[in-house]
Amino acid sequence: MDKKISIKKTEINELPRVSDRASFLYIEHAKISRKDSALTVLDNRGTVRIPAAMIGVLLLGPGTEISHRAVELIGDTGTSMVWVGERGVRHYAHGRALTHSTRFLVKQAKLVSNTRTRIEVARKMYAMRFPGEDVSKLTMKQLRGREGARIRSVYRNYSKEYDVFWDKREYNVDDFAGGSVVNQALSATNVALYGLVYSIIVALGMSAGLGFVHTGHDLSFVYDIADLYKADLTIPLSFEIAAKYEKTDDIGKISRLKMRDKIADGKLSQKIVRDLQYLMDIEDDEKIELDVLRLWDNKEENISHGISYKEGD
Repeated sequence: MDKKISIKKTEINELPRVSDRASFLYIEHAKISRKDSALTVLDNRGTVRIPAAMIGVLLLGPGTEISHRAVELIGDTGTSMVWVGERGVRHYAHGRALTHSTRFLVKQAKLVSNTRTRIEVARKMYAMRFPGEDVSKLTMKQLRGREGARIRSVYRNYSKEYDVFWDKREYNVDDFAGGSVVNQALSATNVALYGLVYSIIVALGMSAGLGFVHTGHDLSFVYDIADLYKADLTIPLSFEIAAKYEKTDDIGKISRLKMRDKIADGKLSQKIVRDLQYLMDIEDDEKIELDVLRLWDNKEENISHGISYKEGD
């Protein structure tokens, strides 16, 4: 009788360093299984095998099925796993962080727990929005005032550019459809941005609740980081949507899909990782450089090798 072959569990000292494999892999509409020390990903075009040790963070999108043995392998190799919406525009749940170390979390907690260092980080956040301006001596009240004036100016400029009426930002969680088209789009695109930021924060082992500007909410740090990108991403996109669509259209869905397409190339994810480490003053020898692997889905040919295609695909 043949003996059952057992795969030896990977030892910690055999695992690649996080800095060597900080890769995000997004999968949707596929079945994930395991063969030896590799994940097998099957969709309607064929199968690809991916060594689990190459993956830093596995993002599971809609329509994804994963086997227990695949999860076991992911656990053994220390890969982070996050359940998300399309292209990461929602964060539903997550497993372990990308790294076994708590150094990012400890650094975050240390900085936020001291008044002097907390305002230093907050100033760095505001300085990123005001290039060329010195905000090193401003109080939080002064920083908030300057940021408010900047955002109001951004709204006015895009209102003029897209010829979309703008009065003020309004959001009623109980009456999404009651808002204007541009306000609906802003709400939907911002939520999508929060999902991506949330996924990256937890993948790096940081706390979503330890904010430097926002406080008292379990997503305070998510709001802090997302605010860095709204003026260049969600605000112009929302006015563009408002210029093209009517209230009778499904603005929520349209906004999510357009945000999905905006972030699909992974460049924003890479920027968020860099910015988080800059804000936390992470030393160069501890930094993680994010490599976004090509995306596997049922819509585009994103992986150029390692796939056994079906005839006619």
